[in-house]
Amino acid sequence: MDESISRRADEATIDVSVIIPTYREAENLRVLLPRLESVLSGMQRNHEILVVDDRSEDGTDGVVGQMADQIPVRLIVRTGLRDLSLAVLDGLRAACGRLLVVMDADLSHPPESIPTLLDALEGDAADLVIGSRYAAGGRTEDWGGWRQWNSRVATWLCRPLAGGVRDPMAGFFALRRATFLQGDRLDPIGYKIGLELICRCPCRNVVEVPITFRDRAAGCSKLNFEQQRRYLLHLSRLYRDCRPALGLVMRPLLWAMRGGLAAAQHIRARRRSEQS
Repeated sequence: MDESISRRADEATIDVSVIIPTYREAENLRVLLPRLESVLSGMQRNHEILVVDDRSEDGTDGVVGQMADQIPVRLIVRTGLRDLSLAVLDGLRAACGRLLVVMDADLSHPPESIPTLLDALEGDAADLVIGSRYAAGGRTEDWGGWRQWNSRVATWLCRPLAGGVRDPMAGFFALRRATFLQGDRLDPIGYKIGLELICRCPCRNVVEVPITFRDRAAGCSKLNFEQQRRYLLHLSRLYRDCRPALGLVMRPLLWAMRGGLAAAQHIRARRRSEQS
């Protein structure tokens, strides 16, 4: 990792760290960072914001640099494999806060819900608190039928790993640094780091706070066939390591689904080649 822009509060007194993984999200960061800082300042907690970027080359460094004089934001530019889960892990390891919050950069997660997540984390003695689309009172906006269906299937596949958690794939969550440091053999791949933490930290008391999840404000979704295949590989690892008995049933299903996605990806690429 290369920490290129930094404005730190006193590390010893930081209470809350917010980690935001990014790849080509400069346009959304222009809106998110001031909005997030307004929420965090209103909480009167000493805080920091970490933008963990996968070498976007879209002006993300400039956006963070412009704001670093006004708000406690750090930019961490990663030099390894581009991967959302690995970026979040790098951010969690670099964070100084006692309480850690992870959220997306695309404005799908409302920063105004962070105080509620932190209140639940401390008030309910939770191991992890999720900003949940599927808890009672939660909802999604501006999602088409395909996204809804894809999310539901993916959630069904991982539900046995997460007990009764309704939205175990959520990317908006909070946990204590002490809980994160208990993580054993963290080995994520793809974009579902929350599920990894639930399984491997482990997080036995998971609380869900309902949120309104909105589709991204700008830019393009990173979800594609390859990301879906990586998600299935991630699930296979978790079933193997954390629920081996269930893995005897689920892992063959997951590998068959990966094969189907690979075939679909090949067909799409061939059609595009024929049309060009």
